[in-house]
Order: sequence, then structure tokens, then C-alpha cells
Amino acid sequence: MGKNGLAVLAAIILLFLAPEFSRSAQQKVKTLEIGRQAPDFNLPGVDGRNYRLADFADAKVLVVVFTCNHCPTAQAYEDRIKKLTTDYISKGVAVVAISPNDPQAVRLDELGYSDMGDTFEEMKIRVKDKGYNFPYLYDGKTQAVTIAYGAVATPHLFIFDNHRKLCYAGRFDDSEKKTKQVKSNDAINAIEAILAGRKVPVEKTRAFGCSVKWASKRASAKASLASWAREKVSLTAINAKDISELVKNDTSKLRLINIWATWSQPSVEQLEQFVIMNRMYRRRDFELITISADSPAKEQQVLSALKKQQASCRNYLFAQGDIYRLMEAVDKDLLGGVPCTLLIEPGGKVIYRRLGLIEPLELKKTIVEYVGRYYK
Repeated sequence: MGKNGLAVLAAIILLFLAPEFSRSAQQKVKTLEIGRQAPDFNLPGVDGRNYRLADFADAKVLVVVFTCNHCPTAQAYEDRIKKLTTDYISKGVAVVAISPNDPQAVRLDELGYSDMGDTFEEMKIRVKDKGYNFPYLYDGKTQAVTIAYGAVATPHLFIFDNHRKLCYAGRFDDSEKKTKQVKSNDAINAIEAILAGRKVPVEKTRAFGCSVKWASKRASAKASLASWAREKVSLTAINAKDISELVKNDTSKLRLINIWATWSQPSVEQLEQFVIMNRMYRRRDFELITISADSPAKEQQVLSALKKQQASCRNYLFAQGDIYRLMEAVDKDLLGGVPCTLLIEPGGKVIYRRLGLIEPLELKKTIVEYVGRYYK
């Protein structure tokens, strides 16, 4: 077994010895040194096949990008990585992306810039949504390849020559926010130098973005759920006039309003999805409001259902007990019915309207496209 195989084997053994990758082990992860050989890998791709280093043997230059679905910095570079792939494929440059994250180590409030997490199934959706033109591989199960390369953030690029010796490691370029502000095209400069047989001008840069979500963070993700479960859940009476004011949304926040009732079991079960969204986006300019269409006499039953779902958002019970008046106050264009969901921009423009059950991913996409996927 060669050095590369031993490195990966050692990483796998480390993970088997500790069910969750310990903090002390995490601190020992060291980024691959310039001039070292590319560690081998055997990882599943979202296209249904497994990929190894040998699958890219014909490439003059190999770019290995550790990236993920949820990170705002990673999302900011998706189109640039696609363009790099298109621009350099004819010159013998191959690009492969690897997701290093353990999906169970990602907290919901770390998903505030995304419509999805980092599971293998969600990676498939991302590829379809964005039209990736390069393989997207999953290392979240063992993270052994991530350890072997020493990736520390998403995105983190490793660029190898035709002998698979590392020539560059670090960021894509020096401006996450706007391509027009880029002053140092580090990755492209490295590729051009390798293709021309020159020494790479800058071999190492700092990778910036979200830290790799090691398995050791599972405890933090679990603790966050326990913390949110302890948040207070309350219920307040509201009338038609005040509901009309809510719909006007004279705030700076994107407002999600859900009308539900305890006598509508699907709408009760759907509350869980709204709670997830609230935990994802409430640190952004976003708020969730629920309004129960139950009779005021059912106040305790309504509150009990909200507590069961841990709905620690703004919750209202329609005090006037007339569902038709309620629906007219919410949206004059609706004929009535529960559940009903509205997503309202500041100023009152409705950008999502659904009578009946929502499609969670569709709604999350609408939310994140409004609040933004990356830092600006």
C-alpha cells in the first residue's frame, strides 16, 4: 500500500476508534503541503457512481474543491467554479467537488442562507438546481478524505499538476462578494502557471468560508434542539383589523403567515416544517406568525398543539371565531380553507400563496432567494 492509501486508511481507523471525531483529533487536521501527492479517494457521486483519483488520470491539471450545499461562501462561488470548469475543460483541466460535512453536525440556524442541508439526497437536488458540470462527491459519512487533504473550510481548493503533486491550496480568489472586485485570481493563476510549465506564483492562501462540520459537532447540533425546545410558547388573541395590519407588513422583515386549526390534522402536522424554517431563518430579516382558526373556546387545545411542536414564534388565535372573517382579513382573493400560507415582503407584496399543504423545499427556496444566499 502506498503513502496515499496509508493516509486514507489511517484517517478511517481514527474515525472507527472514536464514533464522533473528537475535538483534539480535529485540531490535528493538517492541510496537505505543497509538493505532496494527491491522496487517493473512493467516494460516491450524486450521479450514482463512485469516483477514484484514477478516474481523472488523463487530466493535465486536477482541481479538487471541498464545498457544500449550505455555506453562503460556497454558494457565492458555485457559478465561478462552473465557469472555470467550462473554460478549462478543453485545456485538460478536470474539476471535482467533494462535500466534507457530516449532515448531522449542521445546526438548523447554520442554514440561514440556504434552502437545504448537506445530506447526500440534498446534494442531488443542488446539482439539479444549479446544473453542476463537474462531479459532486460525498465524504460526510467518514470524512476520511477530508482529513487526508486537510480541508478546513468550504470552499477549499487543492490544485494538482499532471503528476498529481500539489501546486496550490487555498481560496478561489480574493473577493467572495463581487467578481468585479476580484484583484487576485489565485486558482486561475495557479492553473495557468501549471499549464504553461511555470512555478505557481502564489502557492498557498487562506481558505475562507464555513468551517468543516466535523462529526464532533453533532453534540452541538443536538444541544441546539434541546435549547430551542425550552423556549417559551405563547398564544395571543387577535381580531380581523389587527390581522389586516399584519398582512400589510409595515416592517423590514419578510413575513411568513400560516393559518391552521387543530381540527385540521394535516395543518397541525405541518407546523413542524414551519418551526424548522423559523429556526433556520429567524436570524435573518424574517419572522414566522401562526394564526389559529379555532374557536376561542379551544384556546388551551391550540396552545397545547403549539407547545408540542415547539412553536416559539408569534402565535395568534382569532378571537372573533368566524373563519370567513378571518380569511377575508388575511387575503380577500382566497375563497377560504385551512391550512393557508402567505409569504409577504415588507410593504405587503405576497410572493408565495398556498391554500392547502405547502411543499417545504419550494417555500424555503422562495424565502432564501429573497433574503439572500450569500454575504453582500
